[in-house]
Amino acid sequence: MMSENWDEIRTAFQVAKLGTVSGAAQVLGVHHATVIRHIDALEAQLGVKLFQRHARGYTPTEAGTDLLAVAQATDDQFSQLASRIKGRGEDVSGELVVTSLPGMASVIAPVLAEFQAAYPDVIVRYLTGERVFRLEYGEAHVAIRAGKPPQEPDNVAQPFYVQEVALYAHRSYLDRFGHPAPDRLMAELRFVGHDDPAHRAPFMTWLHEQVTPDRITFRTSEADAMTQAILSGVGAGFMLIQEAATHSDLVELMPARPEWASASWLVTHVDLHRTPKVQAFLTLLKDRAKEWPCAS
Repeated sequence: MMSENWDEIRTAFQVAKLGTVSGAAQVLGVHHATVIRHIDALEAQLGVKLFQRHARGYTPTEAGTDLLAVAQATDDQFSQLASRIKGRGEDVSGELVVTSLPGMASVIAPVLAEFQAAYPDVIVRYLTGERVFRLEYGEAHVAIRAGKPPQEPDNVAQPFYVQEVALYAHRSYLDRFGHPAPDRLMAELRFVGHDDPAHRAPFMTWLHEQVTPDRITFRTSEADAMTQAILSGVGAGFMLIQEAATHSDLVELMPARPEWASASWLVTHVDLHRTPKVQAFLTLLKDRAKEWPCAS
């Protein structure tokens, strides 16, 4: 049914998004009578009303909402496919979509800026977050992931960089609460930590093993918020050493330990891995990473 009625479904999708027949007609480049005909034909075939008609426009019914959820997913997949196709060009232009955890933004963003300066026809999209972006759907050209080696069969995964962290506190925190002796750090410090006690970052696992819950006095679900809390002086916490190096008012309380480190990976889809755009960015990124603290 989807393939036979895609024109009608696409029309209904636009009507639902825009709320009016005239708006959908303009987007689709058709006459408003065509839009009405498509809606009527689709409702007749399904035997249900997809929209409530009123003076202000069209509002989806419950059945219309169900159908349009499918149309939305299909439209998203077409958009993602288009992104992948655009990435196959032979020149270094168009979009470059790169994803990473938020904590790496301080080192990745400058590399992206340098890449764009070298290739001004590239539009950079740098997406950060905890979720794993689906490269097979064209959600990104390059993903920088932490943890265990990615296992997706259609992806190319390369060891990239060992993200080392150390324990820091801002000078304002130490001025306010004092600097504990080395053997009293875990007992006397107030800590910034992740809100999820089961968070899998090695340094957070270690912290929860070393201190009682009441010592973690500031908790957040997002890495950048954790960094900002440390910089604001509310408590001691773990930061990537390359990020900490950019803040002169941070004091290292405990140096990086191997058990706190997390491996990262460069992940690309096999269809896009050899394209000039992706290879040009990977080459620059690997080269600049050699200059980062404790590059591995």
